[in-house]
Amino acid sequence: QVHLAESGGGLVQAGQSLMLSCAVSGGNVSAYVMGWFRQAPGQGREFVAAASRDSEYIEYLDRVKGRFTLVRDNFLHMVYLQMNSLKPEDTAVYYCAADWDAPTMPRKEERHYGYWGQGTQVTVSS
Repeated sequence: QVHLAESGGGLVQAGQSLMLSCAVSGGNVSAYVMGWFRQAPGQGREFVAAASRDSEYIEYLDRVKGRFTLVRDNFLHMVYLQMNSLKPEDTAVYYCAADWDAPTMPRKEERHYGYWGQGTQVTVSS
């Protein structure tokens, strides 16, 4: 059973940075497409970024392109989301997820991700 554990959330001011971490255990992280999603209060869960197994392909939500960077370290079984130039609209609970079908290309649809972490809160004040 794959277990995902996020960390690194917190309260920051607009324009500042945070780096989220996701520790993967119970499975071979290199076998999964890994993604980040977020859920703002009163809204559904939203795709943020995902990387193919070897990081050859990385997809981002348009609104975070150029500000967020997903990095995965298969050797350390870690996935990171570096978030720069944060905006109040980035406020959400952020979730790490693994696509259990192990596709070649990263997918943006939540339904493809079978393993989820517990989430970490990111709050950006204006």
